[in-house]
Formats: sequence, C-alpha cells, structure tokens
Amino acid sequence: MKIVITEFIWSGALDLLRQTGEVVQADDLWRRPEALRAQVADADALIVRNQTQVTRALLTGAARLQVVGRLGVGLDNVDLAAARERGVPVVFARAANATTVAEYVCAALFTVARQLTAATASVRAGQWNRQGFTGIELAGRTLGIVGIGDIGARIARRAQAFGMAILACDPQVTTNTFAVAEFGVTLVDLETLLARSDFVTLHVPLLPATRSLLNAARLAQMRPDAWLINTARGGVIDETALHAALVAGRLAGAVLDVRVQEPPPAGDPLAALPNVILTPHIAGLSAEAGVRTAWAVADDVLRVLRGEPPRSPVA
Repeated sequence: MKIVITEFIWSGALDLLRQTGEVVQADDLWRRPEALRAQVADADALIVRNQTQVTRALLTGAARLQVVGRLGVGLDNVDLAAARERGVPVVFARAANATTVAEYVCAALFTVARQLTAATASVRAGQWNRQGFTGIELAGRTLGIVGIGDIGARIARRAQAFGMAILACDPQVTTNTFAVAEFGVTLVDLETLLARSDFVTLHVPLLPATRSLLNAARLAQMRPDAWLINTARGGVIDETALHAALVAGRLAGAVLDVRVQEPPPAGDPLAALPNVILTPHIAGLSAEAGVRTAWAVADDVLRVLRGEPPRSPVA
C-alpha cells in the first residue's frame, strides 16, 4: 500500500500509517502540483488538509486510489462528485476539532468585549488609560449562531453559561434538536438573527448556497455596534462589502480566521483596519484536536484499505 499525505499530520498517526506500507509525507507537497500528481498516480490513499485541491483531474490520474482522507471537516477543496463517480470514498474528522473551534469563538468574544488587543497595545505604548478600555459584559448580550451543528452546539452551550441570549439559524434543525432544546437556543430566520445579535458567528460549509451568504444587503441588516466572527470559510462573506461596512461604521468590527484567499495578498485592505482581528486559519488547531483529527482519519483510511466500512464517511 502507498499512502500520500500532502500536509502536516500528527506524528503518532504517521507512525500508525507507516505500519501499513509506504508513506510519502511532505508538509508542502500541495504547493508542488507536478510532484503531487506524480506521487498520487500510484497511491492507494490520499490524505489532505484544506490547502490541497483534490480535483477531478487529480483523481482521474490516480488509478489505484481507494480512499481520500480529509484532516478536518471542511470539504470545499475536494471534488466530491468526481470521487463518487470513481467510487472513491472520502472520510473526514467529524467533530474532532469542534471543541477547539468553539473555544476560539469564546476567546474572540472575550477579546472583543474587553478590548484586550487594543488595551495591550496602549500599555505597551506607555499609556495607562483605564477608562478608555471600559469593556462590556457578555451576560445579557445576544449571540447569533449561523449553523448549529457540532461546532455551533458547543458554542451555544458555552454561551448559555456566559448568560447570553442565543439565536440560531439553521434549516437542518428543529426545536427538538438537542442543542436547541437543551441550551436555550431560539431558532429564527437569518434576517432576524442579523438584526438582533450583538455578535454573529458563522458555522456553515462553503456551498453554492452559502457563498457570499453575508453580502452587502445582509451586512446592512446587522446592528452598527455588532461584531462578526468567521471561522467557517472566507467565501461565506463578501469581503469587499465587509470592508465597506467596516469603513463606513455600519458594523463595529470583525474577527476573521478564514479568508477568501489564504494567505491574503499583499496590501490586504481588511488588514489595515483597526477594528478587524485576523488570525491565520487556526480556530480548529490545538494540540488535542490535532491528535483527535489525525487518529480519526488515519483509522478510517486504514479501515477502507482493509475492506472495512469507515466510521466517518462523507454522506
């Protein structure tokens, strides 16, 4: 068996995979398309993160491929239709990093509410402006969660502990869904959620229906004192419209962990705004999540190679 891994993976899972046969692993293989195609041509399994584009052409050139493993939950970089046509199952790390993303969102909420970034910069500049950094409490504020699946449910549970009112928009859930029934969540439509929330956090996959979900019209529905948090995919937001809203003061700020282009190009206009907090797609990265993700995907890849059904196949 030959297993090709195009990005970084926890070493313990790498050792497990090496017991099966040849493993070709390089953190930057996704950056070298010719080398990638050559390695995948005779591979039995391909394991990727979000940077590798698993295209129809790549799959067509992999005659022996039996399984694709995705180290994460986003699937917009995998041509699922092409994989299905070729009979190649795709497995992923269902919910393995959900707690990590939920904790990132909590960190973003507290960072914004208590102005930690700006206060730190002020103190480092030699100032001691206590009144200038009077924050707000999260208790009593409204959090809008767009997409209340594995991640959104964990955020709702934590926000409930903070004393926040929680709104959610998700066509896939009902009032009987566990997170809604148990964590004080009120289901509303997207327009109501945007209009009523102090904070809006996005947790939907990037699909044709969700691309630019927050366009200029929907951003205009948000409160001017609201903050937007995106740990889903950059394409869910119209970044040009977001920049215009932030500059015009129609939105208080944004915390962006994901971007339309990663990394963003030089001269990124959003990076120049003081009311934007930027991180390099790290919301789902933690030591614990890395181990869970790697084990889950490695186990499922090996199950498929042994002729067994995977535990977390893409539906």
